[in-house]
Amino acid sequence: MPDDAPPSRAEDAEDADEPDDLTGRLLVASPRLGDPNFERTVIIVLDHGPEGALGVVLNRPTGLPVDEILDPWREHALAAPPGVVFRGGPVSPDAVIGLARTEADEIDESRWRIVLDGVGTVDLAVAPDEQPVVVCAVRMFAGYAGWSPDQLEEELAEGAWIVIDAVIDDVFSPEADALWHDVLQRQGGKLAWLASYPPHPSVN
Repeated sequence: MPDDAPPSRAEDAEDADEPDDLTGRLLVASPRLGDPNFERTVIIVLDHGPEGALGVVLNRPTGLPVDEILDPWREHALAAPPGVVFRGGPVSPDAVIGLARTEADEIDESRWRIVLDGVGTVDLAVAPDEQPVVVCAVRMFAGYAGWSPDQLEEELAEGAWIVIDAVIDDVFSPEADALWHDVLQRQGGKLAWLASYPPHPSVN
């Protein structure tokens, strides 16, 4: 790692211990990550446990309109702006994962897998009006990011990712290209400073 790299995740978190389960939280790529495939990405963790972790990248929109791939959702116009499929990660790029927003107060968790309050994974093969909750918006991701057992924990220990609490607007932001900056900026302190870190250390 370069000597001029910004403070590590552990320093920014003031040495707070990370929870065992990161489901529903954000992984924000640190300049320490060193993988150009994930440079300045923001990932929401969909599942995390002893068998590894899985998440989708929230800030890599493609130019493919949602209604070109999933007819049942076209007439309902539920795709969150900008209404395109996002590149969720390098694993299984032909598979599409849907995250949906609901304002339902009571949710049957046996039929709706909650990621964070008001957001859950959605079976895209089921029409919107047949979902177990009323869907207000949906965002679709081609592929996902995956980690084998202990891999994510090792990357966290190296300072590759900054763990941040997610809010609904992170998942459905209409300005996804600015998400990396915006998520860090709202944290204040050292993380807000990191938001101004240039894409490459040589850039002033």
